[in-house]
Amino acid sequence: MLLSRKFFALFFALTVTIAGTGQSVAAEPDAARQKELVRLVRQDCGSCHGMTLQGGLGPALLPATLKDKPAEGLAATIYYGRPGTPMPPWKQFVSEAEASWIVDKLMTEFPH
Repeated sequence: MLLSRKFFALFFALTVTIAGTGQSVAAEPDAARQKELVRLVRQDCGSCHGMTLQGGLGPALLPATLKDKPAEGLAATIYYGRPGTPMPPWKQFVSEAEASWIVDKLMTEFPH
């Protein structure tokens, strides 16, 4: 189980990283989709991580708490979830690129 989780995280990281640069590809969704994603994070993620993302059942999703975390791993957590924990996979609702966009925004300052 641990090996498969590491494999998926590595695979995901490879699919969202520009070859040789180490920079994440956080494709910008169009304005309407950005608005939907912000609502999804504020409402759905907020139900566990706190409506202001300061923590609750799940940890805080603020730039200060995420600064030392690898963006690719956070995006993989959003996309695949965390088996054995309350964190569900969101791949039914977001693409891998959108998960990376969400992480990018969470690591800077999430829109209101």
